[in-house]
Amino acid sequence: MIDEILEKIKQANKVLIITHVNPDGDTLGSALAMKLFIGEKADVLVQTNKNISYPKTYAFLPEIEKVKFLDTVKDEYDLYIAVDVASIDRIVEFPRELFNKSINTINIDHHKTNRGYGKINLIKGGYSSTGEVLYDFFNEAGIQITKEMAECLYVAILTDTGCFKYETVTKDTFLAASNLMQKGIDTSLIAKKCYDNKPKAMITFQAEVITNAKFALDDKVVYAMITPSLMKKYNVKNEHTEGIAETLRSIETVDISILLKENEDKTTKVSLRSKTIDLTPVVEKFNGGGHKMAAGCTIRRPIKVAIELLLDELIKYV
Repeated sequence: MIDEILEKIKQANKVLIITHVNPDGDTLGSALAMKLFIGEKADVLVQTNKNISYPKTYAFLPEIEKVKFLDTVKDEYDLYIAVDVASIDRIVEFPRELFNKSINTINIDHHKTNRGYGKINLIKGGYSSTGEVLYDFFNEAGIQITKEMAECLYVAILTDTGCFKYETVTKDTFLAASNLMQKGIDTSLIAKKCYDNKPKAMITFQAEVITNAKFALDDKVVYAMITPSLMKKYNVKNEHTEGIAETLRSIETVDISILLKENEDKTTKVSLRSKTIDLTPVVEKFNGGGHKMAAGCTIRRPIKVAIELLLDELIKYV
């Protein structure tokens, strides 16, 4: 498979590397590492419009200033690579159409729920991050990882493991991080940029969301709800919701935390976190995906209906 991927990249004239919606450190770091490897014929697509952009937390990543947006990308590619995209519906309409009609598509991911929607699928379910999948890919292919690539891959691994604390972390994850450090990257500075650089509006917004969280099922479940009006009140973006579900999960009695965000079209984006319960069968009921202890889905109902549907489902597991 490695040789097949390398050959597809070699033959391609223009490559589009696609990140998932609401991009995080893993999808951005992995995509940019691929771009650095492929070179100038590759573009990275962030699935927002240019005025929305990507999370500013990751503005320090090499080559990120060159990313394409939905309102700047064109139908001009002969190879599409989805990176850290667990399911095809995590690619929005226009690039999804381009991906589906292409005869050259590659799907690189670490989610166990990924069904393999590409023509070529490099999926290592259970790996800590797509960054770790790519680290192995580069090494097995004999590709020299540069300092810039190492920085991108390290960010991918660091952020998708919650600073190396999630259950997906193995000795191989630490070995990958150690070898990336040897490329001369400043891991302390990277951690500060990823975690100690939050705007005031984000903190005050999250404080209100957490204060208004509700408990259910004998306090084993906690949920918080975000509406468009609350987002407007604090003038925050999707990226500013990161970390809320993890904070709520840390409550002593809680096994499952839920963060629900209602969209303008009255659909609801859901993020779930757990300490002990496998969440994948829960989110699969709503066509979602993810990991055992961290998963998500979109419920095409208003937020108050969505939480009732979720609680009815969680009764089976809690």
